[in-house]
Amino acid sequence: MALVVFLRGVNVGGHRRFRPSTLVTELSEYDVVNVGAAGTFIVWKPGSRAKFRRELAKRLPFQAEIMFCEGGDLLRWEAENPFAGELVRPDVVRFVSILSKPTRMAASLPAALPAEGEWLVRALRSHSQFVFGEYRRHMKTIGYLGQLDKLFGARATTRTWNTIVTVIRLLKREAASKKAVKIAKAR
Repeated sequence: MALVVFLRGVNVGGHRRFRPSTLVTELSEYDVVNVGAAGTFIVWKPGSRAKFRRELAKRLPFQAEIMFCEGGDLLRWEAENPFAGELVRPDVVRFVSILSKPTRMAASLPAALPAEGEWLVRALRSHSQFVFGEYRRHMKTIGYLGQLDKLFGARATTRTWNTIVTVIRLLKREAASKKAVKIAKAR
């Protein structure tokens, strides 16, 4: 299964900028696909994680935190629907934070940030290296998303659920393509 890579804090607000398309070209032997501009990639031929991490880090123009997960993990989350029962509201964005390491930290969930007054970030549930939640569009939101690191005891990078769904679609498309090739070869 493919490896999904998330870079923390890149191409945000003009800081730590790079061109994902250039990186994809430089890592062509790993069959890398860029998803969006915020440092999300699917690696179809990752080989050793350690080797791929070194190659990726070497090609970035700055030091970056790199989080990984297996594509199969995201496919399972789609099937389980982590936002089941949550109302979709136009002023709220659903997100997934990917932690740098699986955590067993049992944060009391749901957790709202700030703890008092109107929340800007809510962590709804977590499992292993994933935190599912929602945030309001506000200038202070990014600071509260940064507090998830403390809450879960590991560094986190956040993507909207829409970005994760895009990754899932690409994973499914590739799986369907491989299955079709396998069937064609069997005939």
